Amino acid sequence: MDFESKIISREVSQLLWEMEKTVSTAESCTGGRIAEAIIAVPGASKYFKGGIISYVDEIKESLLGVDPEVLAEQTAVCEEVARQMVKGACRSLNTDYAISATGIAGPGGGTKENPVGTIWLACGTPDYQVTMKVEEDHGRDINLAIATNHAMQIFLDFLKAEDEKREKI
Repeated sequence: MDFESKIISREVSQLLWEMEKTVSTAESCTGGRIAEAIIAVPGASKYFKGGIISYVDEIKESLLGVDPEVLAEQTAVCEEVARQMVKGACRSLNTDYAISATGIAGPGGGTKENPVGTIWLACGTPDYQVTMKVEEDHGRDINLAIATNHAMQIFLDFLKAEDEKREKI
């Protein structure tokens, strides 16, 4: 894990610890890398409950409750699936927040609509999610590292916004 990821992971850890909230992951193409980034900080067991690696649609449907019609109509590489993965992880793993990733890391598997390097990220709660689309192909390993870093960054930004709301109350 690179230095930037460690800094982000530490900030996420501190916020979750202070907020006394929990997080889980629902990962497809990243295969557990986001979970690995979260647990890189000692004490993660206080706020990280676990992750579901849903590499195939069958697992997205059965464990995360992703709508099969959405998968059939839009494929697994879409914003709606990333959102539904967040909701499903929160529900299945009983967490306050979740982070998800679904996409095509490469080197093969891309289409005209979703070329290699297209990865949808989401994080949030069952009621509210934020998303990001990563679209550049730098080769499988770099694509996965970039997606993991972006996922952690959007989650950190999400937590900071949540913390600000909490402080105003």
